[in-house]
Amino acid sequence: MNRDEIEGQGEALKGKIKKGVGNLTDDPQLEEEGTDDEAAGNAQKAYGTAKKKVGEVIEDAGKAIKQ
Repeated sequence: MNRDEIEGQGEALKGKIKKGVGNLTDDPQLEEEGTDDEAAGNAQKAYGTAKKKVGEVIEDAGKAIKQ
């Protein structure tokens, strides 16, 4: 995992916790913040995964060229 994947996963988890606390305390604003944080975290994690895949493709291409 790269930094974006790890940070994104952490942000998504933080969002889930906020959303749960907002639900339990009947605080719609906190619940909405949690939903936003979770979405942002999932987006960052997806970006990190895509970045990793592109890096792997470039690495594989470089190896193929060397052969």
